[in-house]
Amino acid sequence: MSVQKLDAAGKKAGTVSLETRDLTIRFGGHVAVNAVSCAFKTGTLTAIVGPNGAGKTTYFNLISGQLNASAGQVLLNGRDISRLQASARMHAGLGRAFQLTSLFPRLTVLENVRLALQSKRQMGLDMWNIWSSHKDLIARAEEVLEAVALTAKRNMYAAALPHGDQRKLEVALLMALDPTVYMFDEPTAGMSVDEVPVILDLIRMLKTKTDKTILLVEHKMDVVRELADRIIVLHNGTLMADGEPEAVIASPVVQQAYLGLAPVGEAA
Repeated sequence: MSVQKLDAAGKKAGTVSLETRDLTIRFGGHVAVNAVSCAFKTGTLTAIVGPNGAGKTTYFNLISGQLNASAGQVLLNGRDISRLQASARMHAGLGRAFQLTSLFPRLTVLENVRLALQSKRQMGLDMWNIWSSHKDLIARAEEVLEAVALTAKRNMYAAALPHGDQRKLEVALLMALDPTVYMFDEPTAGMSVDEVPVILDLIRMLKTKTDKTILLVEHKMDVVRELADRIIVLHNGTLMADGEPEAVIASPVVQQAYLGLAPVGEAA
């Protein structure tokens, strides 16, 4: 089936920073992601939506290197990174946040960010390095914590943070890595109503950085409507629609078959 192009996708100015070409993965006889080709530009936020089992997280895993593709390519700034491991893709400029937080639970908030900065500079993860010899790292870590409103909790262990603050810390780790592409997989999952706005504010802040690209897997359509410049829809691992949010959300085909919603103007 051909992809529904609903209005002009990716109208914002910017060069293509990330691209997948015929990206595919098979598990036995099941094709979980089926020849997905899509290009993402700097300065844009693309929401990836679809029903449960549509292949959204699997697509993310293929891009970030948690899974090896059966076929196809992933290109970052024109460079083919398809054969790189996840850690090498991270150093190349892919920053991935997961549905579940990926922190060092027995280290403090500040130590978590400091280690991310060390990793970015390829200094290794030696916790026993003398802090005073890396004053620039500490200063930068403090800046990142201030940006995510965690300065007051800098000396708390990550494991002791409330869930919402753990998600904020995970965003801080991504910011410390300073990737070209930010990838958020359901960033508000498991969060209370009061916690959600904090994460959304952080993503809004990242959107102001016009040299960055943001990919967002999210099932909350109010979040998608507010943040996305573009929506792509996956169904059974296949790219089914691609366009500006209003056009995609209003499409009867997308609403009925892929989002599980009633068409606009009809009762749910």
